[in-house]
Amino acid sequence: MNQLDQLKQFSTVVADTGDFQQLAQFAPQDATTNPSLVLKAVQSPTYRPLLEQVVAAHVKEPTSDIADRVLVAFGVEILKVVPGRVSTEVDARLSFNIAGTIARAHRILKGYDDAGIDRSRILVKMAATWEGIQAARQLAKEGVKTNLTLLFSLPQAVACADAKVQLISPFVGRIYDWYKKTAGSGWNEAANAGANDPGVKSVVQIYHYYKQHGIATEVMGASFRNIGQILALVGCDLMTISPNLLAELAASAAPVLRAVAAHPDTQPPMERLRLDESAFRLALNQNPMATEKLAEGIRQFVVDAIALEYLIDEIKAGGR
Repeated sequence: MNQLDQLKQFSTVVADTGDFQQLAQFAPQDATTNPSLVLKAVQSPTYRPLLEQVVAAHVKEPTSDIADRVLVAFGVEILKVVPGRVSTEVDARLSFNIAGTIARAHRILKGYDDAGIDRSRILVKMAATWEGIQAARQLAKEGVKTNLTLLFSLPQAVACADAKVQLISPFVGRIYDWYKKTAGSGWNEAANAGANDPGVKSVVQIYHYYKQHGIATEVMGASFRNIGQILALVGCDLMTISPNLLAELAASAAPVLRAVAAHPDTQPPMERLRLDESAFRLALNQNPMATEKLAEGIRQFVVDAIALEYLIDEIKAGGR
């Protein structure tokens, strides 16, 4: 049995890609997308026709509406391959706009409704800013399932739990990147690998906090840089993994063992935290890594959202 099949015995495997033609070979349960992944996909000859088809069918609509239709079109195709759920992301320019995020979530969901997709298979994805979390709180009251992304710290996870979001995506690799860059020449790769990886440690802390306090929100490790990070989180609820790392797991028959404790009562007790807006903002501010990576992630997704709209505008102009 290869490592990928072994991993599936302990954690739900999710594919992190917009390239839905790659999915079947790995048989993931769910899939996640983001603006960067969709942008990368539509720039390839394989998926450019899908972009052009969506634009042509809705050419009279505003570009931002068409962009959401493109994201939904990819989600619909992904759901033909995976048996579970797909995550579709709200425009990152709305990361600090509660009402705007809720409205965009409704628009994305309507797109799936129009395609005949059951809402139980959709996770609306948004950044784990204070505003994103409050939008998710309201959406949860409506029965909408959300995936809070760009999550780098326990305070973000605590606020998500209080908002009763469906799932969070704590980022392993980007935390690792920050600590490695900050350490510079003093970085010791071997000493910071496996269970000692700072990104892994962050996810384990969040996972144990949730389990100790009976929090139902799912924890999905994300943003992996290497197989070692994945193997150090075996037993986490879910892991969303890029196709190249899925292929690496599928090519190895080395043993896979549970790494995250199945029973949280065996771990040191963690205090139940309650964070209002001011306490949340202060806690996030006191964590330079989380503050910087959250801001950087939003900026990059904004760049890619604009780039996707530029491609749409180019196609619209060419069809006039």
